[in-house]
Amino acid sequence: MKIKKILQTVALGALTVLGSTAAMAQDKVRIATEGAYAPFNAINEQGELIGFDVEIARALCAEMKVECEIVAQDWDGIIPGLMGRKYDAIIASMSVTKERQRVVDFTDRYYSNVLAFVGAKGKELDTSEAGLKGLTVGAQRATRAGQYLEDHLADVVNVKLYGTQSEAYLDMANGRLDAMLSDKFPAYDWLRSADGENFEFKGADIDINDEIAIAVRKRDPLKEKFNAAIKAIVENGTYAEINARYFPFSIY
Repeated sequence: MKIKKILQTVALGALTVLGSTAAMAQDKVRIATEGAYAPFNAINEQGELIGFDVEIARALCAEMKVECEIVAQDWDGIIPGLMGRKYDAIIASMSVTKERQRVVDFTDRYYSNVLAFVGAKGKELDTSEAGLKGLTVGAQRATRAGQYLEDHLADVVNVKLYGTQSEAYLDMANGRLDAMLSDKFPAYDWLRSADGENFEFKGADIDINDEIAIAVRKRDPLKEKFNAAIKAIVENGTYAEINARYFPFSIY
């Protein structure tokens, strides 16, 4: 009899904890971003996370009526951090790939991307394989741009990969790269800065059918909640308002 009562007490306690956890999960969502991929995510002089991804994350949380906590996480550890339950979702300009889909679930896209080469202004750059042969071309590691170089041009160019996009920009500005392959929209932002003013896009865009989405753990109900919220902010104009603060054209 005492054992039964003890088991009942334990079970009741477990249900209480589960209920509290569920309530917390419903009321608060922890989101990771990189903080080194302007204008999508960056850290300002006050140490605050800013950028398109950050604003989209806050808009989605507001639409879902949940508290939003956004944290910075290095890119190389961002999926392991999600799997280790350090946070509930990743909103960090992450491309949907088959490799990542084996580990995480993705929401519907919240923007689309193409790749583009960047080179020095006034200096011809033929972006064909023949034109790039022997050149040093940089990109961020573990991105679609970096993967494209490794898959398609590793036998043609000297591939140089970086831990962050900012490091690639720095080497480009300092003349350590002949060219850079990047997601077009962050590169567009950099080209308008003082550091990037002497560079420009070269050749045609590379359309790799790249969709950018939110990553969550497998079978997490957050996926559908985010999907509904993405649809809502696109339809009610919130998305367009955020988009216009960063780009004079739609990236959706």
